[in-house]
Amino acid sequence: MNTDPVVRQSERVTDVPNSGASGLSGGAPLELIAASLRRERRRTGLSLTEVARRAGIAKSTLSQLESGTGNPSLETLWAICVALDAPFSRLLDPPRPHVLLIRADEGPTVSAAHANYQATLLAACPPGARRDVYRIAAEPGQPRSSDPHMPGVIEHVVLSTGRALVGVAGEPAELGPGDYICYPADLPHVFQALVPGTLAVLVSEHT
Repeated sequence: MNTDPVVRQSERVTDVPNSGASGLSGGAPLELIAASLRRERRRTGLSLTEVARRAGIAKSTLSQLESGTGNPSLETLWAICVALDAPFSRLLDPPRPHVLLIRADEGPTVSAAHANYQATLLAACPPGARRDVYRIAAEPGQPRSSDPHMPGVIEHVVLSTGRALVGVAGEPAELGPGDYICYPADLPHVFQALVPGTLAVLVSEHT
């Protein structure tokens, strides 16, 4: 990607009155745009200074937009998207949480030639990701409610024994032995054992 600041668009912040709506048609919420800009910049690992340089705007302008206090023009937002290598639509319609549930008897499975042994692929590790593996022991009672982790963190859970409600808070899935689920851990999430002696393996994936 060409990193030269060849796109120099208007930085006008007076396209619409400062009433909480951006300069975009339809009045997209500034907080949504601000959160999307912060998320996309974290994804690239670029500093405020570098993104502003690539977009051809002032660092203070970008800082205001990320804090939700700016009032951007369409041209300014478009230039920032080019600098972040992100589609413009991602600012207004962020990716939905992705949850994958694989039951114990599902998934692509291969068998060994000379042993009663089968391997089922539950999740492939993305390039550049790191995974930490935990053994979980839980008992019925107060659920383990977790606050959002760092942006982009994904958790994978395979239930070994027992039963549990696991996943994004408000919509967890009930798991039995051998069931697998993955969910975005940068949202509030929960693990609640339903029977005594519930055991699981949890893998935390982050880049």
